[in-house]
Amino acid sequence: MNEGSGAAGASFPRECLRGDVLGAARALLGAMLVRQPAAPGEPVRAGRIVEVEAYGGSDDAASHARMGRTERNGPMFGPPGHAYLYLVYGMHHCLNVVAGLDGASAAVLIRAVEPVTGIEAMRDARTAAVRRLSPLPADDRLAAGPALVCASFGIDRTAGGLDLCDDVSPLQLRIGTPPAVVAAGPRIGIGYAGEPAVSRPWRLADPASASLSRPIG
Repeated sequence: MNEGSGAAGASFPRECLRGDVLGAARALLGAMLVRQPAAPGEPVRAGRIVEVEAYGGSDDAASHARMGRTERNGPMFGPPGHAYLYLVYGMHHCLNVVAGLDGASAAVLIRAVEPVTGIEAMRDARTAAVRRLSPLPADDRLAAGPALVCASFGIDRTAGGLDLCDDVSPLQLRIGTPPAVVAAGPRIGIGYAGEPAVSRPWRLADPASASLSRPIG
C-alpha cells in the first residue's frame, strides 16, 4: 500500500454490471471503491475491492430479494451500478452493488477492500464506528469484512441508492487492477438458505491479497 498513491482510474463502466451477477462480481474484483471527502480538509479514501459475494434475484434463497420487493430492498430492483445498503445485527452496515438489468434484483456484496489512500482517515472512522475492536489491526486489515468496509469508509444507509458509476457521486466505483487469479468458494453466513444456495461458489476473491475477510479456496 502507498498512502500517497493515486486513488483510481476512470469511472467504472456500468455495462460490466448489466449481465449475470457472477460476471458482475468478477468484474468488480480489483475495482476501486472511492469515498469523496465529506467536509473541507478531509482526504479521499480509496481502496481496491478484493472480495465479493454474488446474490441473484428472487430465485436465490440467500438473496434479500427472495421474498419480493419491500421498502428495505427496493434499491435492488433498480438499475445496475447503484448502492444497496442494509444493516446486520441492527448496527453494522453492508454495501452492495446492484447488478443485472433494471428490475433483476441481483446484487454484489463488497466483502473486503484493500486500503490504498486516505488510510489515516479510515483508521479514525473505524475507531469511531467500531469502538469494541481495539486496538486497530494492521492497515491492510482495516476493511477486511463487509461491516468493516462501511466503517472504514464512513458508509451508512444514507448512501443507499447512490449511483456508484457517476463520477460526481460522493461514493464511487472506479477502474482498478484486476487480480491475476480469482479464487471461488461458498458464500458466508447463509446456512438459512439451504441447498443449492449454500454450496454455490459465489464468493470470489483475490487470493494474493492480505485484506480478505477470511481465507478462500
